[in-house]
Amino acid sequence: QVQLVESGGGLVQPGGSLRLSCVASGSIFRFYAMGWYRQAPGKQRELVASRTPGGTINYADSVKGRFTISRDNAKNTMYLQMNSLKPEDTAVYYCNAQLSLADYWGQGTQVTVSS
Repeated sequence: QVQLVESGGGLVQPGGSLRLSCVASGSIFRFYAMGWYRQAPGKQRELVASRTPGGTINYADSVKGRFTISRDNAKNTMYLQMNSLKPEDTAVYYCNAQLSLADYWGQGTQVTVSS
């Protein structure tokens, strides 16, 4: 069983930055595909950024050039650095870990971009 705990959300003005963290319960990054998803009110959950165990990284078109996914293996922590935030980035952000049929989610952290 993998546990994921997100943190770092909050209220930020447009153009500001936040860094989200996702702490995993073990050393899973070598084996699991990791990702950040978000869900805005009334909308479906969508992929924001992902990283495979081999290091392949993908971003949603809407965040390319503004968001960066990274990880610290020693701390079992994955990050999402979010810059130049826009009101449309407002959502609950979730950390995800996938391996074959195993699919784990964190509890989510709220990001609100508003002046």
